[in-house]
Amino acid sequence: MGLLTFSLNVTLDGCVDHQAGIADDETHALFTRLMDEAGAMLWGRVTYEMMESYWPAVARGDVQAPPAEREWAVNLEAKPKYVVSSTRTEFPWTNSHHLAGDLREGVQKLKDANPDGVLLGSGKLATELDRLDLIDEYRLLVHPRIAGHGPTLYAGGLPSTRRLELISAEPLRNGAVAMHYRREPTGVSAGR
Repeated sequence: MGLLTFSLNVTLDGCVDHQAGIADDETHALFTRLMDEAGAMLWGRVTYEMMESYWPAVARGDVQAPPAEREWAVNLEAKPKYVVSSTRTEFPWTNSHHLAGDLREGVQKLKDANPDGVLLGSGKLATELDRLDLIDEYRLLVHPRIAGHGPTLYAGGLPSTRRLELISAEPLRNGAVAMHYRREPTGVSAGR
């Protein structure tokens, strides 16, 4: 069984607006590496539509883009992409699949079918999957910015605090820090 890894850009004040962070070659290379290591991508409909509106054109060469962005787009084109949506059922972008039915069961089956893991990149969907205890790891790129606006990470709240174990923290040249956390097993003492 593969791990479900939640990966997202976030500012110091928790903003997850994709325009609030730093988009440069270094950040694109980081996310390309994370995507390449995973067996599949998982998004909610809103994130899928945002990605679908831009990246296929970059992959085809219809849009001029720096080499790091083009590499991301080409790799993303080939990667299996799964979408959770109750309002849309057709996903024409190459290698896109609808994940319908019971969310817990569908995501668990996706994890079981992808020993290299699944990379989750949608904030609202992450909240729902965290409520179902399905997220195993967190790979957050923390940007040295205070956005002063939302949307914010986990704005919908969680029923309890998640204790995480730091696996690594890698500072980037642009000042962002790539944080890798693993969820602590249930029942771990808070006083250790």
